[in-house]
Amino acid sequence: MTYEDPFATAPANDQFDTTTKETAPVTETNTASAVASNPNPFKIGFTLKSAGGYDAEWLTPAVYGGTAQETAERGRDLLVAMQEVGLIDLTAKAANYVRSQHIGAEKPADKPSFQGGKVQYNNGGGQERPADVPAHFTFKTGNKNGKQWSAWFPPKGSDEKPIWV
Repeated sequence: MTYEDPFATAPANDQFDTTTKETAPVTETNTASAVASNPNPFKIGFTLKSAGGYDAEWLTPAVYGGTAQETAERGRDLLVAMQEVGLIDLTAKAANYVRSQHIGAEKPADKPSFQGGKVQYNNGGGQERPADVPAHFTFKTGNKNGKQWSAWFPPKGSDEKPIWV
């Protein structure tokens, strides 16, 4: 049996071997007894990461086998199946959806510090935080059309209004 290369857009020097041998299907009954009496000594774990940061989508599948060859073949079959079924694309779409639903506090512009028994946020260039400005607001400054501006902004997604200085 031959599989179509799911990574056809990969660089030309890519050496994926997509040929495979027919194998008997694994059933729950023979898998359970095989694992209970003789655990598979070989394992391959994959980390498929869509970007460099920790906020990127990760897929971390693993395959097991009785021999190195069997484990490698199962790994190849798993990656091909994940692509063919659309699991990789679906993971990216699900992660984007989850991120779009997040309504959390915006990260402070600078790292907070611990002083006087309290967490202190750098509130922007030494600007004192007025008593009426909530702690979760962030101080920002800018220049638009030659005019300087500064304001305290609520987290993104908040219904609160900025407080202009």
